[in-house]
Amino acid sequence: MIEELRDLLGEGKVSAMAEVLKEHGCDRWNFSHLPEVVVFAESREDVVTVMKFAYARDIPVTTRGAGVGYVGGCVPLHGGIALSVARMNRITELAPSDGVVVTEPGVITGDIQDAVRELGWYYPPDPASLRECSIGGNLATNAGGPRCLKYGVTKNYVLGVEVVMADGEVLRVGGRCHKNKTGFDLLHLFVGSEGMLGVITEATLRIIPHPQDRAMLTATFADFTKAAGAVQAILNAGHLPSALEITDQFTLKAARAYLGEDSLPEGDAHLIVEIDGRRKAIASELEELENLLSGVGALSIEAHGDEEACEKVWQLRRDFSYSLRATGLTKLNEDIVVPRSKLVELANFAAGLQEETGIPVACFGHAGDGNIHANLMVEDYDDPVIREKADGALDILFTWILESGGVITGEHGVGLAKKRWIKDALGKEGFEAHLKVKRVFDPKGILNPGKFLDD
Repeated sequence: MIEELRDLLGEGKVSAMAEVLKEHGCDRWNFSHLPEVVVFAESREDVVTVMKFAYARDIPVTTRGAGVGYVGGCVPLHGGIALSVARMNRITELAPSDGVVVTEPGVITGDIQDAVRELGWYYPPDPASLRECSIGGNLATNAGGPRCLKYGVTKNYVLGVEVVMADGEVLRVGGRCHKNKTGFDLLHLFVGSEGMLGVITEATLRIIPHPQDRAMLTATFADFTKAAGAVQAILNAGHLPSALEITDQFTLKAARAYLGEDSLPEGDAHLIVEIDGRRKAIASELEELENLLSGVGALSIEAHGDEEACEKVWQLRRDFSYSLRATGLTKLNEDIVVPRSKLVELANFAAGLQEETGIPVACFGHAGDGNIHANLMVEDYDDPVIREKADGALDILFTWILESGGVITGEHGVGLAKKRWIKDALGKEGFEAHLKVKRVFDPKGILNPGKFLDD
């Protein structure tokens, strides 16, 4: 197989070196499985060649981009070919006149933002890993980020995709028009499909005029309940911030230990409120929000009035994850979502789960849309006894989430990490519907096999 692929694609695009196989056998989740070969596609034609080759021989193909996912989504569980699109890293068109950018899947998301920003335009989706993750992975998981509250997730900015199907045929769905109701919405079948329906080789993304300015308030509260109450108060008062981020006591304690005690004001809960828009409007809204936060019990309020100051706060927010890792514990990063009215219930449930299992639970994330990262902090996940205990705690968490009208993943995807709970999440009929769609697009089941649709 390896020699045949080299003959078809060229020596420099195919590798079976041990270190290359290892690198492409995992993401940031705690499980890996080696492929038999790694192919570095550099064009749509390369992807077509690989898929035709694999389809004729029933060889599994697992596509990957930057490999920074958290659920084992690009782990080649059945071996075969790991198809890297990291070298397909060109922005092929910037067209503000049409409000679009056309890109290959290996482009880093932050680079897309930078490229359109230079023209005064904006690509809003902003996963925390935007300087590391590639747009193809964002499409595969329908990635989110803090600004989803106001601007929506990745799928809201995808106008068209070019997809190489399991048999090597090329399908184009959507286009570059901002409105399109022609036929079924096949486009959004591929966005969020986790590489199980086809290989995206090009995407046409919607861009919007960049906001003139942005500003931010950060506030601390005595506890999570008061901070969650502030979230509701902000929205009930008619404000729609671009981001509303909440952080709990455990995470703040870890951040102070990692960054220094003076890195955050006193308080056991932290809130970030970012707004953007016209400069004059921001100034008046900032004042209104500051008065509102004072009225709902904020212990401290700090204003951050320009781009540079806001970026420092976002760096602090990104450092929360590194702070949790610095505790020496394994962070099981669960991107659950609850109805926004249940934020306090989630915090109370997490505290009860911690007391019941002895496993600390650190909660922080996107309070504005109910997408909270509930991180189970485990001593040694490689220890079978501890792993079983942690998996039991996850089962309790996900069961409660589903019973509370929530969902088990808001932006990371299902992959391997959440496969155990997918039937409960989708229901019998929903799971069967997924299987039917999978059989249509991938009749031999060679695309990213072993993930949540496989028993």
